[in-house]
Parts: sequence; structure tokens; C-alpha cells
Amino acid sequence: MSLPHLTLAYWCVLVAALLPYISAYIAKAGAFDLKDNKAPREWGSRQAGWRARANSSQANGFEGLPLFIGAVIIAHQLGAAQATLDMLALAYVVLRVVYVGVYIWGIGALRSAVWTLGFLVNIAILFAGR
Repeated sequence: MSLPHLTLAYWCVLVAALLPYISAYIAKAGAFDLKDNKAPREWGSRQAGWRARANSSQANGFEGLPLFIGAVIIAHQLGAAQATLDMLALAYVVLRVVYVGVYIWGIGALRSAVWTLGFLVNIAILFAGR
């Protein structure tokens, strides 16, 4: 089996798509039993503190994913310089990782600032085409 040749930007799409699942794992680690799998959303609604924030970062990760995926695809179709696109996509993923961390730690103002930077990077990706 060989891996398809993907640009760094496309690999970043995969990583960004996996981040919400990592947030969910963090929220559930050590506190989620098989019996909770009968009603996982109810389990999530009963959480507080860092577990609730990790669960919320999962939802936000899924919410932001369509714009990122669309921006990367559009930039590729419009012939964006690959190095620029790769750099911006990597910046987005790094910002999302930081976002998850500051969300879980409960640093609201920094979380909002990081989210805003990620959103602006998405806009830059969208308009990176020639």
C-alpha cells in the first residue's frame, strides 16, 4: 500500500479533521464508560470544567472544518502558490492545536484571539489563489 501524494495543505486538512476527535478523547478519557455510550450527548451535557470545555472544543472544531476544507480546495483550484498555501494551512492547524489547549485550560480571551487568527488565516487561504 502506498500513500497518495498529497500537498502539505491537504495533509493539514486531514489533521484538522482529526483534531475534534482528539478533543472528544480528551473530554472522555478516564470518565466515559460503556454505559455512557447509550446516551453520549447526555453524558456530555453533565460534564463541567475542563471536560465540558474539551467537549465544546470538539464541537467548534467540527464547525470550523468546512470553511478550512473549502478554502484549501478553492485555493488549489485557483492556482495558489503551493508554498504559500502550505504555510497558511500549517498555520491554521497550529492555531487549532493552540485553540484546543487554551479552550481546555479555560483562558477565554486568548481562546477568542486564537479563534480569530484562525478565521483570518482561513480567509487568507481562500484568497491565496492567483
